Amino acid sequence: MSDSSGPLISVRDARYVYATGNVIALDSVNLTVHEGEIVGIIGQNGSGKTTLTKLLNGLLKPTSGHVVVNGADTAKHTVQQMASHIGYVFQNPNHQLFARTVTAELEFGPRNIGVPADEIAERVAKARDFFGLADYMDEHPYRVSFPIRKLVGIASIVTMAPRIIVLDEPSTGQDHRTTQVINDLIRRLRSEGTTVICVSHDMPLLADVVERVVVMKSATVIADASPREVFADAELMARTNLRAPQITQISLRTVVPQGGDVALGVPELADQISSWRSRQSDRREVRP
Repeated sequence: MSDSSGPLISVRDARYVYATGNVIALDSVNLTVHEGEIVGIIGQNGSGKTTLTKLLNGLLKPTSGHVVVNGADTAKHTVQQMASHIGYVFQNPNHQLFARTVTAELEFGPRNIGVPADEIAERVAKARDFFGLADYMDEHPYRVSFPIRKLVGIASIVTMAPRIIVLDEPSTGQDHRTTQVINDLIRRLRSEGTTVICVSHDMPLLADVVERVVVMKSATVIADASPREVFADAELMARTNLRAPQITQISLRTVVPQGGDVALGVPELADQISSWRSRQSDRREVRP
């Protein structure tokens, strides 16, 4: 088990080179994550995001450096052993799902790590209700729509109740309803003290739910700060060829030049505009 006073995830000088030796997928990366943090990882394709997260659960072993998760050195443990510490939700659920029914899919993970039968049933029922899967429990996972299939993949990890969950592009291919379920899930996990690593190109999602944004480029980390700091940094966004959430872009062009703070969401921007207009009105009234 991890030392409660130390980091839950510790990545030190981690480097990963593909077997051919020609491609450096990760180059001297350092990252510390504490229990209960919600961290987003962003960067263009090929920047090293997925390689980094696969080092966390042992799917890949570092070529050099160290990756320690919940006190376990991933280089010395199998993926199955790491599953009790960290759950990994693949971007494509077809790479993850295999059972004949949704119920069996949700039951497999906790059973595989030795959860008692009565507790498995309780976890599955809780996931069924939260993810809205009641109508699909007897269906084959590949016979439901892609958005529902992706929720099944996420739910199958949630039922294992790991201390850490990695979500790889959770909102890709999702409709409005299922995207909202994912947002609500991340908030719920945060309230329960679960640590979440979210790899995503969905900037509004990250602006809404994460506390830190780790920015990657060319196999290394180039920034690690709050969403407000990262998305307000026009030079950083340009370097990574990424765009801040549209609301933040509007805020940077309207409210910020007037002395306001950067907005991350619609309610925040609306409040800022309302406050700015009120100040403008007050100034007009006090003019001689």
